[in-house]
Amino acid sequence: MAPGNARDHPVAGVSERGEAVVVRLQGELDLYNVESVRSTLLEFADRNPSRLVVDLAEVTFVDSTALGALVEARARLSPTDGFVLVSPGLETRRALEISGLDRHFAVSDSLEDALAE
Repeated sequence: MAPGNARDHPVAGVSERGEAVVVRLQGELDLYNVESVRSTLLEFADRNPSRLVVDLAEVTFVDSTALGALVEARARLSPTDGFVLVSPGLETRRALEISGLDRHFAVSDSLEDALAE
């Protein structure tokens, strides 16, 4: 996908790994494309997977609306279900820290680690 399209198509892919669902996001996640992110995350959260893994390795920016979509998806899962953020880059990690959400989300450095937890 061309870099210019990343703003329009923030969901780079969805795959199932056993009982886990991996949602791969990309580009800038903001007010302009958050509905695509939100609808995808909520669709898969409503399926009650054993683990919902959100791969942020290709995300370059997140704003408060995108962080809100992550919170909303996590809230849809029961407390025993896993919601894991994977490989947040420097800017994404900074947004999580500034918002205080880094203390409320499980964050893993690699997809393999997130799936093994």
